[in-house]
Amino acid sequence: MFNYPTALRSVLSPAYLEWALQSHYDIGTWEECRFWLRGLNDTYRVETSTGVYILRVYRTEVAEADVRYELSVLTALKEGLGSSEHTEVGDFIPTKDQTGYTMLDAAEGKRAAVIFNYIEGTENNLEDEDSCYAFGRSAAELHHAMDGIKLEPEREMVSAADTRLKGERSKERFKLDTKFLIDEPLERVIRYIGESHNETAFLRTFTNVLKEKISAVSSSGLDYGLCHGDMHGNNNVFEKQERFIHYDFEWAAPGWRAYDLAQVKVRKRQSGDSEQRQKLWDSLMKGYRSVRNFTDADEQAVDLFIIARRFWVMGLDVAFIDSDMGALDYGEDWLNDFLEEFRGMGIV
Repeated sequence: MFNYPTALRSVLSPAYLEWALQSHYDIGTWEECRFWLRGLNDTYRVETSTGVYILRVYRTEVAEADVRYELSVLTALKEGLGSSEHTEVGDFIPTKDQTGYTMLDAAEGKRAAVIFNYIEGTENNLEDEDSCYAFGRSAAELHHAMDGIKLEPEREMVSAADTRLKGERSKERFKLDTKFLIDEPLERVIRYIGESHNETAFLRTFTNVLKEKISAVSSSGLDYGLCHGDMHGNNNVFEKQERFIHYDFEWAAPGWRAYDLAQVKVRKRQSGDSEQRQKLWDSLMKGYRSVRNFTDADEQAVDLFIIARRFWVMGLDVAFIDSDMGALDYGEDWLNDFLEEFRGMGIV
């Protein structure tokens, strides 16, 4: 029973963040901390006497183990990519205790904070064949470097208040599998619209068929390994000289590489008709295959993972309704737009 004020998601004051974080970093004197962007997490732009940085304050659902995993991936990639001419990753600033992150007190609970180097570069919207070739080559280099990463499984200690009941629990990284992409979003969506909704049966049928198709195509042995997990363009298209800079590895996890590239194929910021888009995709594939193998079966699976990604996005919408977006714009019109899209995909 909640008989006291409770927050689901707060926006932390820049003044508080400066007070709470400045002693943990050797980045000079803080001159400005400005709330920059509200997304899945909160982003601040920090200026100090030594330069400009990006501060990310994660939502409470992101556990310490998740942050450690992301930073471990970044650390390994910096080493694995070495002096690559085409691929770079955004770097985080180490804390004085070398953990790389700080846990902050917020009204809704503990939130992790990480400071990253500000990325200097130009956003490339991948609107021409040369850019798509170059990005495909860079994405392949990223996957190649990820093939060499071996991370130890995380163990997370529950809070002292829960130790008596739960003790230590395993905190393994999720996988970008059909459970994560389809089953869990389906559960959230049906819980939101109700089991008795007249479209629930369609959603169950649609997702069952989608899982069967993914199972069938993956049985042939698709390329599998550590993925970026959110390679939709906004997180990957900053270009510095000849290099693409990849950042925001929050969703990095083992999965099918066709899922990673599916997000690029249907990236938000692209224009042109279907013929032009196909030319751009073919150039991207050519660039990717200039570095590492991507079979015809892998490429054919991309369109299935485009569908899976869209369903995952629907489930992500639902996950943030109560704490962030509110239900007003997520009623029958929102539902019908997704249903029309899914029915138009022709798998049911």
